[in-house]
This record gives sequence, C-alpha cells and structure tokens, in this order.
Amino acid sequence: MSLSRRRDQLKQLGIAPESAHRRPASAGNVGYSQLIGECSAYNLRNFEGAVPDVLRNDEHLPCSRSTSPGRHWLAGVVVSVSDERAPDVPEILSNAVSDRVRGVRSTDERSPRRGAPTEPRRTFLMTTVKEPGAVATSRSSRLMWAILGVVLLADALDVIDATVTNIAAPTIAAELGGGESLIKWLGPAYMLAMGVLLVVGGRLGDKFGQRKLFLLGVAGFTLASAVAGFAPDPALLIVARVAQGAFGALLIPQGMAIMTKNFDREMLGKAFGLFGPVLGISSVAGPVLAGFIISADIFGLTWRPIFLLNLVLGIIGLIVAAKVLPRDDDGDRSTVVDGWGSGLLAVTMLGLLYGLIEGSTNGWGAIAIVSIVVGVLFFVAFAYRQRTAADPLIMPSLLKNRGFTSGMLVGLVAFAAGTGLIFVLSLFLQEGLHASARTTSLGLVPLTLGLIAAGFAAMGGLVAKLGRRLVFIGLTVAVVGCGWVLALVAAYGTDVSLWALAPALLVIGVGIGFSFATIPTVALGDAKPEEAGSASGSLSSIQQLASAIGSAVVTSIFFQAAAGSGMAHAMTVTLIVVLAVTALSIPIVALMPRKAPAGPPPPPE
Repeated sequence: MSLSRRRDQLKQLGIAPESAHRRPASAGNVGYSQLIGECSAYNLRNFEGAVPDVLRNDEHLPCSRSTSPGRHWLAGVVVSVSDERAPDVPEILSNAVSDRVRGVRSTDERSPRRGAPTEPRRTFLMTTVKEPGAVATSRSSRLMWAILGVVLLADALDVIDATVTNIAAPTIAAELGGGESLIKWLGPAYMLAMGVLLVVGGRLGDKFGQRKLFLLGVAGFTLASAVAGFAPDPALLIVARVAQGAFGALLIPQGMAIMTKNFDREMLGKAFGLFGPVLGISSVAGPVLAGFIISADIFGLTWRPIFLLNLVLGIIGLIVAAKVLPRDDDGDRSTVVDGWGSGLLAVTMLGLLYGLIEGSTNGWGAIAIVSIVVGVLFFVAFAYRQRTAADPLIMPSLLKNRGFTSGMLVGLVAFAAGTGLIFVLSLFLQEGLHASARTTSLGLVPLTLGLIAAGFAAMGGLVAKLGRRLVFIGLTVAVVGCGWVLALVAAYGTDVSLWALAPALLVIGVGIGFSFATIPTVALGDAKPEEAGSASGSLSSIQQLASAIGSAVVTSIFFQAAAGSGMAHAMTVTLIVVLAVTALSIPIVALMPRKAPAGPPPPPE
C-alpha cells in the first residue's frame, strides 16, 4: 500500500493531522519517520469516535491524550498492518486496543500519575494479521537481538570515529606532515559530511528502503576507513574522513527506522534502554582506545590501526546485517530528496571551513577571503532554496518560531564551543604538558564521565522536570568549569598536573553533558506536530555542523595564540574566548520554550 493511502487511513481515524491536506506538494512525499512523528504529536480527540468505550472509560490504557507512547502504539498498528488486511483497519485497531486493555488489566499495569514524566520510549508494532483483530509480532526474539546488535555496532562505530582523532591528531600530523592544517581538518571533515547529509540520508532510506541504505552505509564506511588507515598523505586522509562522514550519514538514520518498523513494544523499550549505555561507553572507549593503540605502536603502524580496526568490525557488521536485516521493498519512490539544498549547504560549509582554516594557518590572503565570501553567498542561496522548495531540509515556518530559532542559536554556540574545547584540551595535554597519547586519553576520562552522567540524568527525567532551566544550569556549570581550568593554567602554566585538572574537567563534562542532551529536546517544545520531524532532523544536522565549525575555529585560535607566546598562553586565550561566547549565549536561553515536549522526541525527518 502506498504511503499516501496509509496517511489517508490515519487521517480518517483522527490519528494524523488534517493539516497535511494543506501541503499537497509533500503529502505523498513524506517518509514513515515523518508520518509517525506527526501521528505521535497529534491530539487524538477525534479518535474517541472510533473506540469510545476504551478511551473514555479506561484510564489505565496508555493511549490517552496525555500519554505520547500510546499514540505511537496506535499509529504503529495502523501504519504497519499488512496490505491485504488494510480495508479492515478500523476493526483491527478497535480489537487491538481492546486486547491491549485486557493485557493492561491482567498485569495490573498502572498509568503514570498526572504530571509525572512518561518513560522515554517509542512504542510501535511491526505486525502481520493472521485473522481479523489478531495483532502478532512477526519476528523471533533471537532475530530481534541480532538486528539490535547490528544497529548498536553501527552507532558505536560512528561515535568512536568521531572522537578518536581528538587524541590521534598530533601523532598523525607528526607522521604524515600537514602540520596545523591537518590537525584542524581531521575532525571537521568527518562532521561536515555527516551534518550536511544526515537529513538526506533519512529521506533516502524512506525512498529506497532502509535495509539497502544501511548496507550501503556500512560498506562505504568500511571502505573509507580502510583508505584512511592506508592513506600515504594528508590530502587522501582528509578525503577518506569526508567519505566516512558521508557514509555514516547514510547509515545512522536507518537503524532507528529499521527498529521502529520491526520491533514490538517490549523489544523497542529494551533497545532504547541499551542505546544510552552503549553510546556512552563508546564515547569513552574511542579516545582511550586511540591512546592505547598509538602508544602500543602495533606492528610499527602507530595511529593507523585506529582506522583499520573498522575494517574488521565493518566486514563482520556487513555480513551479519545482510543476513538478519529484514528485506524492505516498501520504499516510497515519491519521497522528494532536496539534492539542490544539500549541495548548497555543502558548498556553504566547505567554503567557510576552508577559509577559516586556510586563513588562520597561512595568513588571510585572497584564497581564504574568497573562500569565506563564496560560503556566505552560497548560504544566501541555501536560505532562498529553503523558502521556495516544495520539500525543504528546514521548514520555513520553523524559522519564524522564536523558541526553535533561539534553541538553534544556543545550540550552535554550545555545540561549537564544547566540541572545540574538548579538542583543544587534548592538544594542550599533548603539546603543552607533553603527555603521551595514552596518558592524554586517560586524563580526559573525567570530562567524558561527567558528560555521560549528566546526559543520563537529563534524559532520565530532569529535562522533563526543569525544561529550559536545565539548559541554563548546563551552560553555567560549563562556564564555571572553564573558569576553574583557566585559574589553574594561569597559576601553574604547563606545569599543571593531570590530577589537579581532573575535578575541573569533570565539571566541564557535566556542563557540556547537560547542554548537549537538553538543548535539542527543549528547542522542540513549541514546534507544531507537522513541524516536529523536520525540526528534529534540522537540530541533528546543526549539532554536527556546529561541531565542525567549533572544532576548526577553536583550534585555529589555539594555534594562532601559541605561535608567539607558547602553549600556556594559547590555552588561556582559548578558554577566555570559550568562556565569553558561552556566557553571551546564556541570556538567549530565556527565549527558548519553557518545557520540553510531553512525549519523547520525534524521529528526525
């Protein structure tokens, strides 16, 4: 069944917003992720007419208007019911809800108390209907765990490869040459490609099928890792990093969509429960693993195994994925992918980054200035494209939403300053304190642990309780941590010990963790249901692009200051800049939405 017909069914049942009728250019071009996002955010007041007794008389059913997971569950039943049973959707849905009521009563499940935050999970069913009214999961438990393992492996590889160069950059530059320029490009090259193509990757999955894009992403990422590991010069290494980010952008969005379409409610809850710990461990393991691998100098390869390890893991992941991922030939070929918009954004970011890095490294000559001007001009063209395109990467109405634009600005500053600071701290420990790669990776563990702990605390209920106040707390704590490190560097210079820095780095990690976890969620607080998917995808891309800009700009400031006055002075100047920029962003937090969305964040569109 076409996606547009399935959307019409949801509208007739009151589960999808009628506002979609006012968007004829994109009504048939919306992927499952946006469809689910709209359904989950839509008020179900019209649904009372379909199953009145259930919704009006049973407060325990998690399908009430105050409980977002219930809406996800209802939408999941309708969206994924088999095509041959599609005409019986009203009967199937009514019986499924009745079955759910009996299940809730039999297990004595209780609804959350009024005002309490709901569990952060999405509840969909990939179902096949064996007889009218019977809804059953279609995959074995063993297969579901295999799918989850493959998806987690892909996401872990992404996190690890995004962080390993924080530690490895000085060693790579010393061996390959390229100097400061190579150090500045290693991280941003990956994040630039990831940010530009992340939304496009999700839409390509909707268009051609998530399984195909997942396999293509794994294969491409593995090949790019091999090229990076064997790269004989800086230019090819940077190209390989861009390719890693590009294929990662094709890969990452598909995992969530595959799980959503194939996992039952219970399995999906387990999956979301594992994502946080696995990705948290990966963010710690990446730099630590890089440090130990470089120090071990395996077969005299120094830094190269940090990329070549992906070759082994990627081949294993590709073989397993090909075997376990369910075939999906239900891609919606009418889905529109804004290639022009993505191209304009890519040239914008490439021009700005190249100009900043070239100018700070080799002087502000004609090439650097022209590159920045080109970036600005293409940004203007990108903005015009977003206003006129039928299916833009960023919905124009979002830019008129004060809460979203404020969150976007705060996020740009927080992601740029935080990512850049972490990279510069690694450089300071290695270049200023002359710590080895292994010692540096261990020295930054307090920061990473603080980041992970704060992220878990935020998403575990604090963001629902505190809303934008948690953004304010996070930025303030980060400023305090930066001030603490600044005082230590001012007092001891390059003689400061890692033990003295550890508590201050922990505080910085807590501040960054609260900020990174909270800003994207709170920024969605005022988004309309039909805007939720686009807003979520836009913020994900903005996080990557801001990280790329921040890494390039902050490292440029660091090296520029170090050129004449040494590492202690460079660290001092960098900390002052990060402190000032972060402090200036704090008043803007007052313009963000007061509360985060009541339910879990919608899947990116």
